[in-house]
Amino acid sequence: MTTTLSKRLCLTAMLTLGAIVYTTSAMAETNRLIIESGDNAQTRQSAAMEKEQWNDTRSLRQKVNKRVEKEWDKTDAAFDAKDNCQKSSNVNAYWEANTQRCLDRRTGRQVQ
Repeated sequence: MTTTLSKRLCLTAMLTLGAIVYTTSAMAETNRLIIESGDNAQTRQSAAMEKEQWNDTRSLRQKVNKRVEKEWDKTDAAFDAKDNCQKSSNVNAYWEANTQRCLDRRTGRQVQ
């Protein structure tokens, strides 16, 4: 019986030791687990820099768009003025392409 008892004690000791090792290794793994919310100083700084760059490029895009719109309005107004000049009942009216004005042939003044 002593061999059976010693085998049982040995088996119990091995199981207990195995459980301790398993628990310890499980604890070690969870102790190394780092859960990050993604909100740290570096990400906040990076986000702030990206927002600043976006705002700067947005401002530039708005300026470019305003400029393009202004040029379009100018071209559109010149097209309408040219069309009105050519349709004018004044036979002496002609369109001056360089100045984009409707002029009178006799006086050289702008036709209203």
